Amino acid sequence: MGQLSGKTAIITGASSGIGAATARSLANEGANVVLAARREERLNDLAEELTNEYEVGVKVVETDVTKKDDVERLVEVTKETFGGVDFFVNNAGVMLLSFLKNDKVHEWEQMVDVNIKGVLYGIHAALPSMIEQGSGHFINVSSVAGHEVFPSSTVYSATKYAVKALSYGMEKELSGTGVRVTNISPGAVSTELPEHITDEEVLAMFKDREGRITLESEDIAHSVVYAVTQPSYVNVNEVIVRPMKK
Repeated sequence: MGQLSGKTAIITGASSGIGAATARSLANEGANVVLAARREERLNDLAEELTNEYEVGVKVVETDVTKKDDVERLVEVTKETFGGVDFFVNNAGVMLLSFLKNDKVHEWEQMVDVNIKGVLYGIHAALPSMIEQGSGHFINVSSVAGHEVFPSSTVYSATKYAVKALSYGMEKELSGTGVRVTNISPGAVSTELPEHITDEEVLAMFKDREGRITLESEDIAHSVVYAVTQPSYVNVNEVIVRPMKK
């Protein structure tokens, strides 16, 4: 029996990277997992893997976090399937780094929609039932870019600073409700996020940094497990995880 046996976690952005690794780690601890993302085929592959590997419930819900109705349906399906939501991992995000002068307004809007509105919709959909049951835990995945800004991260950092601010405000507002909140800020992680960057100047900058040390998705997943397995009176407010330099 794992530490989270009988608990249920929703993970957004579960089709790859940190989301998929978090689903594996929570399932390893006995939690039922609800996998949410747009790429349903990838979710189904992960669900099959988890079902074969762990004795937990697994549910796939195709979800676009930029659509409020989708996220509301995600929570309702979870409650109908498993009876409630114990953990909501707000992990879905995009990192479309670009220099402001290159005016990639559409990409700015996309980051606001996914990284901020997507988190807000998760809070909107899951918080009422958590307050009603007197327990629950939001894990909001921000970034080291939510603590410092570097050239080309201006808009991305703005969205991740927003996630951090939301986490801080939630923790203060919800401290007497039994609902816990953890803000997790990863440093550079080896995921597919950089593959979606279109700014040629940023891509050239990344090429110059090839060979740098990065974290693995599993490193962040372990941080999630640490936060959610603490005693109910312990709230791990923030975890910052950075790679070491050689």
